[in-house]
Amino acid sequence: MNNPHRRHFLQSLTAAAAAGLLPPGLASAFAANPSVQTRPFSFDTLIERARERAAAPYRPRTVSDALSRSLAQLDYDAYQKIRFDPQRALWRERKGASPVGLFHQHAGAQTSVDIHLVENGQAHTLAYDPSVFEYTGKFQADDLPDDAGWAGFRVLHTDQPHDWLAFMGASYFRSAGPLDQYGLSARGIAINTALNEEAEEFPEFTAFWLEPRDDGGILIHALMEGPSCAGAMRIDCAPPNEQNVAMDVSMRLFTRQEIRRLGVAPLTSMFWYSETNREEATDWRPEVHDNDGLALWTGPGERIWRPLDNPKSLRTSSFADRNPRGFGLMQRDRAFAHYQDDGVFYERRPALWIEPQGEWGEGFVQLVEIPTDDEIYDNIVAYWTTDRPIPAGEALNFDYRMHWMVAPVFGEPSVGHAIASRTGRAGVPGQPRPEGGMKYSVDFTGGELANFTSEQGIVRPVVEATHAKIDNPYALRVAGTDHWRLIFDLFPEGNGPVDVRAYLAADDQALTETWMFTHRERRF
Repeated sequence: MNNPHRRHFLQSLTAAAAAGLLPPGLASAFAANPSVQTRPFSFDTLIERARERAAAPYRPRTVSDALSRSLAQLDYDAYQKIRFDPQRALWRERKGASPVGLFHQHAGAQTSVDIHLVENGQAHTLAYDPSVFEYTGKFQADDLPDDAGWAGFRVLHTDQPHDWLAFMGASYFRSAGPLDQYGLSARGIAINTALNEEAEEFPEFTAFWLEPRDDGGILIHALMEGPSCAGAMRIDCAPPNEQNVAMDVSMRLFTRQEIRRLGVAPLTSMFWYSETNREEATDWRPEVHDNDGLALWTGPGERIWRPLDNPKSLRTSSFADRNPRGFGLMQRDRAFAHYQDDGVFYERRPALWIEPQGEWGEGFVQLVEIPTDDEIYDNIVAYWTTDRPIPAGEALNFDYRMHWMVAPVFGEPSVGHAIASRTGRAGVPGQPRPEGGMKYSVDFTGGELANFTSEQGIVRPVVEATHAKIDNPYALRVAGTDHWRLIFDLFPEGNGPVDVRAYLAADDQALTETWMFTHRERRF
């Protein structure tokens, strides 16, 4: 049976593919204890620290040969036999606070991170203590040399021993969301993703400052550094509710080298197959994906839905915009029957929506789709970027709100949204099928669609495609539902890529978001 954490552990094994310590009560009172050394801390001081780091040569973190040999023993199975003791969690006895547990290092997370606890503007460094872990396998704490440290941390529910937020590996972090099931990840920043001439760079969180909120949330500050940049992040996390886990993010980034492509608010996910490309699946389950589409809300107000795909070769798609209202990788399909996996529960995976704060100017959301033949690889990336290389010595500010959410769309749009995208052979059953074509069927719901009937003849399809002929487009209301279905046949002209746009309209008003897709040849 699949384990929901295995893929993220395997990710961290290859960076190129990449993802009660103090006595009870003291963790919340160290600032007033003269025996505990503290230092003043604020976001401003962290920003200055990042600025100074960017002005100096990059010094990568190193791991001793002894520690590397020791951690090499901790593959996935061995690592599962090391557990953090929840009775030793930070702030476990503080009323209203979410306890914090720590991650042990392993073969894929060999470099350690510094963790500091903050209260009343004072920070205390949390010394490494292996006694907070339970070693139930062959590997024991005595197998670690003296330079071992923390791999990251996780935030636990106030009333349950498992976590809803985790930071471990490079600049990756993720939330289990309202449905309590981990899926996609976020990153601090993406650098030179999908550039043929340059390798992707993965900056790392090197230090965290943690401060509990009395409502169950947590305030996290992080120092991030890589060869090209240093940055300070402030992540203010509200506690989970039934629909959303909200995080307010402030990023202050300083470059020490030119960056060809800077990806802001990057999201990383997995898409193997869905009903869109089910004929290519080699697995018994009907669908396997963390998210099924990229949603965009443009500056001018257009809503766009781009179903995810698993292409034959790496593919990038760009969506130009100015001052976007938001974008995100969504999981719209919430039906267990569509996945049939009672081990990893793909229908519970969160969507992640990025809501920019302030104006981000001209640029584009870029979607990167990488071929995969298994669910253990994250093969989807999305972020905001521009065509402008970022020179060395630049200072950049980005503020945004993250929503780890259940809903299929962000906000309350006035138009309907797509809920299924299917493909098949072009033509009509019982008649000779034309060669070289493909039938597309897209279902929509929401907005004003429920107010229309097929008999009225008012709802009409609008379909456009580059380098292709569209044949027999039509729309109908699906019997017994409020859903509407748009159907058309597409016949490519030439060998170039075919970009398709489609939506439903009444009179001259759009009734749905714009469905966009890049057509590719399928086997039928």
